[in-house]
Amino acid sequence: MTKAEIVEMIYERVGFSKKESAELVETVFEVIKDALVAGEKVKFSGFGNFVVRQKNARKGRNPQTGEEIQLEARRVLTFKPSLVLKNALNQ
Repeated sequence: MTKAEIVEMIYERVGFSKKESAELVETVFEVIKDALVAGEKVKFSGFGNFVVRQKNARKGRNPQTGEEIQLEARRVLTFKPSLVLKNALNQ
């Protein structure tokens, strides 16, 4: 599903204009992105949680050459689906 498809569904279901629907979708994504960048957990009841985790620096290996390399510390985004979503997927 793309942003354009989400905008179209909001346009059809809610009745906002396409411009208003696009602005709404962009605003929601911006708010979520800002919260994640700030390190906050984003929870959607009945859907799941987005969490930013810190990964430590570690040794890795280049799969093509086998050469060891040092991987830098970084932040990663994880998603854990809610039980409601898991059950809906497995019905």
